[in-house]
Amino acid sequence: METTVTEPESSPDTASELLLHDAEGVLTITINRPQVMNAVDGAMLARAAEAVETTDARVVVVTGAGAAFSAGADLRRLERGGTHENGNRLVRAIVATERPVVAAVNGPAAGIAMSVALAADVTVAHESAYFLQAFVNIGLMPDGGATELLAASVGRARAARLSLLGERLPAARAAEMGLIDRCCGDDHADQVAELVAKLAGGPTRAYAATKQAMNATTLRSLDETLERELRLQRELADTADSQEGIQAFLDKRPARFEGR
Repeated sequence: METTVTEPESSPDTASELLLHDAEGVLTITINRPQVMNAVDGAMLARAAEAVETTDARVVVVTGAGAAFSAGADLRRLERGGTHENGNRLVRAIVATERPVVAAVNGPAAGIAMSVALAADVTVAHESAYFLQAFVNIGLMPDGGATELLAASVGRARAARLSLLGERLPAARAAEMGLIDRCCGDDHADQVAELVAKLAGGPTRAYAATKQAMNATTLRSLDETLERELRLQRELADTADSQEGIQAFLDKRPARFEGR
């Protein structure tokens, strides 16, 4: 039986660019801007966060339309504001909700989208997917809790390399490292559906207790981490290197960083 999702107030654009579907105890959140690799803005992140915060579904699934999970923040929409703050809000919502959250990573997951995928309780990626801490390429630092989520999953050394060098991490390698649950091929959709059905029919209260206890142990400083990242990111946004990095991205040319 399909039900109506209680949705936050949003513009028509945001409503069509972030789809919410609630059926059979499963809330599916789909980032729907395939023409720009599902890049997100603050309004979209806020809509997703409120959906997670208010749902009574038994499982939440986050995925992307087309061939990408999400390229991260849309630098052409920074004027809409709230990207960092609402990215933090979505990560907090995913971690705090009592419902199991599944990230169905169907393609590239970069920037804040990588943080969202790592905040999920179970992350299943298609073999064509990759993960990218892209911030350094535009003179910024990881956010959305990435500085804690990464280290909690793969350790400080690997987290530092991914964050400082901005290298693509293929899904298969991410699974080998323990960053995600699994990597699969053409049966990706089937594996996600099987997993979601099992969670939707499982002991919801036991899942909630397990999630609460596990996150209290592995992500005990997440709120502090999010606040620290937000403060430092705001400082970096005013630097010459960040402004050059963003402009270079928009111009589709290599950035010329000068260390200031």
